[in-house]
Amino acid sequence: MAIQTKTQTKSPTQLGKIKTSIRQQIQSGMMSGGQKLPSERELSTLFETTRITIKDALVALETEGLIYREERRGWYVSPQRICYNPLSRSHFHQMIRDQHRIAETRLLNTRTEMAAGEYAAALNIRQLTPIHIIERLRYIDGRAVLFVENCLMTNLFPGILEENLTLSLTGLFAEKYGYQTQRSRFDVIPTAAPGHVAKALNLAEGQSVLKICRVNYKQDGTLMDCEFEYWRPDAVMIRIDSSAE
Repeated sequence: MAIQTKTQTKSPTQLGKIKTSIRQQIQSGMMSGGQKLPSERELSTLFETTRITIKDALVALETEGLIYREERRGWYVSPQRICYNPLSRSHFHQMIRDQHRIAETRLLNTRTEMAAGEYAAALNIRQLTPIHIIERLRYIDGRAVLFVENCLMTNLFPGILEENLTLSLTGLFAEKYGYQTQRSRFDVIPTAAPGHVAKALNLAEGQSVLKICRVNYKQDGTLMDCEFEYWRPDAVMIRIDSSAE
């Protein structure tokens, strides 16, 4: 569907008018979630302005979470955000099903290495210690929105890399090892996507993502694993609800 525009001439408020026009068409339902916007060149013709002005307007709407961009593919209307309560014990697939959406997880890579950098810091490791790193890509309604790195203490999880790692790791921890997550700590940080994350999520390197570091402790208080989640920021809303189980 072509964008309808009311802006025909340049003015000091042109940027605001462009944003308002596109925003209203999204919020009114004229453009639906997942729909591709016209190209930046087409929009510049429709609004009779420069591509720089169009780019500024689109980036501002992206910051609001109304649209998102795919590297080398263009701009799209954002679907409704997923509501994510970090205090909930529901795993990813259950959380998505509860919100009447479709979840999928793909295993990208596994490796074992000596803990270093932010992995060692998150796991509170101060000596040479091997860890397993599991990289997974998660989808909502067919769209890749979440890149996850799970970092596990190898001595606590023998044989885990031979398991089906597309399923819930929380469930696997309980069924195979008898571990229950007693406590978790979260750090939520807006940041720039590193190269490997950007490639998986089809972003430009350095594009904004929401990074969540979660550190988990099992029932005896032992720190057992951590995970680094990199979310497309338009795909998620954090809601803290202490009543969730």
